[in-house]
Order: sequence, then structure tokens, then C-alpha cells
Amino acid sequence: MTTVGEVPSSRAHAGAPEFGDVRQLHPVPRRTVALVVAAQVLLLTALSGRYGYHRDELYFRVAADHLAWGYVDQPPLTPLLAAVGTAVFGDSLVGLRVIATLISAVTVLLVVLIARELGGSGRAQMLAAGCAASSAMVLALGHMLATATVDFCLWLLLSWLALRLLRSGDPRWFLPIGVVIGIGVLNKYLILLLAGGLLVSLLLVGPRTVLRSPWLVVGALVAAVIAAPNIAWQAANGWPQLHVAAGIAADQGAENRALFVPLQVVYLSPLFIPVWVAGIVRLLRDPESRWARSMVVTYGLLVVAVVAAGGKAYYVLPLLLVLTAAGTEPVVRAIPSTRTLVAAVGVAAAVSVAVTLPVLPPSALGPVNAMNAEQGEQVGWPELAETVAESWALIPAEQRADAVIFTINYGQAGALERYGPEWGLPTPYSGHMAYSDWAVPPDDATGPVLVVADSESRTAETYFTDCEIVAMNDNGHGLANDERDTVVRLCRGTVAPWSTLWPQLRRLG
Repeated sequence: MTTVGEVPSSRAHAGAPEFGDVRQLHPVPRRTVALVVAAQVLLLTALSGRYGYHRDELYFRVAADHLAWGYVDQPPLTPLLAAVGTAVFGDSLVGLRVIATLISAVTVLLVVLIARELGGSGRAQMLAAGCAASSAMVLALGHMLATATVDFCLWLLLSWLALRLLRSGDPRWFLPIGVVIGIGVLNKYLILLLAGGLLVSLLLVGPRTVLRSPWLVVGALVAAVIAAPNIAWQAANGWPQLHVAAGIAADQGAENRALFVPLQVVYLSPLFIPVWVAGIVRLLRDPESRWARSMVVTYGLLVVAVVAAGGKAYYVLPLLLVLTAAGTEPVVRAIPSTRTLVAAVGVAAAVSVAVTLPVLPPSALGPVNAMNAEQGEQVGWPELAETVAESWALIPAEQRADAVIFTINYGQAGALERYGPEWGLPTPYSGHMAYSDWAVPPDDATGPVLVVADSESRTAETYFTDCEIVAMNDNGHGLANDERDTVVRLCRGTVAPWSTLWPQLRRLG
């Protein structure tokens, strides 16, 4: 089966060079790819208002009102996109998530272009579109705005540009590569891991010719210039993001290492294992594709690096999608039946939707939440605000002007900023992440303190006086998420002025 306008299989080029091949690529089957992307966009849009905000989205929503070149736990791009999304599409859950949906659509298109760059036929590109659109991770990141949503897309964009560079042998591609790396640093420093992995891989297996061009230096300078404002911010503030990253690795490193391989499979889809395995074999053994074997080496290097550092499994998942795109061509040759391929992608999509998107009632999320805790993080925030409001009402009216609401994490603070005004609550304070920089309670706030924290937290007893538990939060769905058993403590006051306590209440991690 061929697509209209499709060129004959590049397998006919038995003597094609490994490097610098500028042969004509197969055209993109635009109609089919457009239908796949449209279906994905419609699905994500239809479900974007279900459940509620994720804790990170509540955080980005507030960060959008405090735009800066950097934050203690992240660069500025995702908060900026949150500001753009709410300004253009409205300050609502659906409005915020339009940006994520659009980025996810671009992600699918990039996987198609990568398959094409690797010589994929029209059918191979269609399979690549289906694999990307039905991937659990792509759907999850398309459903909600996160730093990983942008990072995932930029990794694929950088991979595509690197393949263009290697296939064409034109070193001028280092210029857009530098632009993407610079923008990537403004979102998440992980893109430097990909850039470094690609560089080492080219040194190990080639083609090394591209590294001798002055355009490499030009690209590096462009990346540095774009990233400079954030790097300067981090340097001026003592590199707080390094402390945050170290804390995450220390807290979650062992778990991340144990779950790395299983989650790689789940995040992509177990049904796609044969495809990405075929991609690895093709890039390593097919003479016409070995010019791109550095992608396999890069994936291997980054897996070792991330596991050693205790990083999360999804960090290197974009490269697994690159290998999947490489494997689509041998798979469509081995399976001539389009119906079989469509059925396999359909099954994968159904499973991914159930695990990553809000299609089940919140009360039925227990098993899904055990696999994907991000689902549960979207449930129960209005209920938390109501619980805090009931506790706030216990404070005598004449004391509320000097009272403070203090939360232990940014999700709680973000939820109270979003839903608290409906209950007459004041703006909360928190020492968690960037919240600690946005506002500090004034020293003349000497009234009662409502402390919102988990039941095991000792913050209240350490920094506040005469504390008692006055409420325990219930998300109303029987779902065992992180905020279900959050307790509210009513304390008489602080053990010292807020300005003295704040450095101790500040928590990065």
C-alpha cells in the first residue's frame, strides 16, 4: 500500500551513503495525519474540564502573576505559557489546558516528521502518528500543562533537527538546534542532558564530520545567549534549583530506579515494544539507516545517566518515541494489513486513555491512581478550600484581620488562591518552593494561624503555639490521594515574628 505521491521505497538505494544522504523523502500523508491529530485534540479538549486542576497547574496559575526570569524550582517558560493561556483563553481550567493540548498536537507531528526523516513511507508515518497520539505519556502531558509537556515536545524537536543535520550533512542546522536548546533551558534543564548525550554519541559512533564545523560554535553561542537570563537569575540567587533537584533525587531516587524499566513500557505502551525494538535493530543494522545510529547510543547513555542519578522514567521517553518512529518502517513491511495495525493502535489508545485521562468517576480511580498518581492529584481541591473555610470560621471575627493561613505545600496554597475567595478566605502563605519568595506574612500579623498540612507534619508544633486539630480534609470521593487526610490545625500564634521564622519555614523540595 502506498500513499498518493509516495516515492518508491528507499530500500532500492542499496548503495546509499550512510552520511549526507539527500535523497527525496516520502511525502507526509497529510489527510491521515491531520485526522489523527484532530481526533487527539478533540478528545483532550472534551475531557479538559473533567476532575479539576492538577496541583502543578494551580502553582503555575499563581506563578503567572509573578513572572520572572527564574524560580527556585524551575525556569520561566511554563509559567509564561500559563499566563498566555489564561490571558487568551480565560482564567479557567479549560483555558489553561488549551496550551497543553496544542503542544501535544505538535508532539505528534514531530514524531511523524522523525519517521519521515528516517526514510519512513506513508504507511510508516501513519503508524508513527498513531503510536504517538495513543502513547500514555503524550496523552497525559497533553491533558494538563506541566514543564514536562513543553520539555517532551522540545526533546522531539531537537531530535528531529539533529536527524536533519546528520542526513543532510549541512552544518547550518546547528543554528536552529542552538535556538531549541536555549529555549529548552528556559523551560527545564533536562534538555542539556539530551544535547550532551547526542554530542557524546557522535564522538563515539559518528558521523564526526559535523562536529568540525564552526556552525557548532555558533549554535552553542546562540543557546547560551537565549538561556543567559535564567542562568544569571539562578547564579544571583545561589542556584536554588540544584538544591531542589538534589532533594528530589534523595527522596525518590531508589523508587525511580526500581520502576524505571516498567514505567518506560507503561508510559509508551506495552503494545509498542516490538516497534521500538525494531527501530533499535534498524538503526544499528540497516546500512541505509546507520547514519542515525547515534540516536540508539544516546538513548542508552541517557538511560544509564538517569538511572544512576535516580531520575524519573519519563525523562528519556522522547528518545523512545524516536526509536519507535524508526521502527515503524520495518513493522509496516512485516505487517501488510492496515486493519491489524489500526486495531493494535486502537487497543493501545483505549488503555492509555483509561490510565491517563479523566474518563472514570473519581470514586473509581483507586486502581488507576496506583499506576498514575497524577490522576488523583486533580481531585479534591474545592473540597480542601471548603474544609479550610469551615476552620477559618472558628476564628473570632475581630481576630481575622491579624490571622494567617499557612500551607505546607504549593498545591494547597494554589487551591486556596483559586477557590478560597468563594469562601471569603484571605490569600494564603506558604514556605514551599517559589511561594516562599512571593509573600511573607507581616510581623504585625500576630493573630491566630491556620496551618494546613499532613497529619504527620511537625511544623505546627515547632513554629506555632497552642495548636489543635480542628478539621481533617475529605475529597468526597474516597480516593486515597495526597490531600485526602490533610489536617487543619488552629494555632494561637507564632513562637517568633514571621520575619524570623520565614527562613526556617522555607522549603525547597
